[in-house]
Amino acid sequence: MSRVKRSVPSRARRNKILGKAKGFYGRRKNTIRTASQSVDRSGQHSYIGRKLRKRNFRALWIQRINAAVRLYGLTYGRFISGLGKAGIAIDRKVLADLAVREPEAFKALVDQVATHAKA
Repeated sequence: MSRVKRSVPSRARRNKILGKAKGFYGRRKNTIRTASQSVDRSGQHSYIGRKLRKRNFRALWIQRINAAVRLYGLTYGRFISGLGKAGIAIDRKVLADLAVREPEAFKALVDQVATHAKA
């Protein structure tokens, strides 16, 4: 039976893990066992962080919209409700961007919502 030399794939696998552990502190960057554990854990944190980022940005957009709408005497909830009644379909990301960068356009939206809220 022929002999199988496995050093090349093994070394490549280890180098891949050690490459991902670059910048870690202490043994975690150069010992394959601890580096492997650290890389696995960092992958879990990255996965969770990608989900948290979406939540955090939505919360930020809501805060910005709320602050901008209160200048015109409305609350966030009444504003969003009024947008739905007015038939305006704009997501919170765009609304927050309008509130920060285009205050005139945002005021026009608030005026439309106010007229539909009274009717």
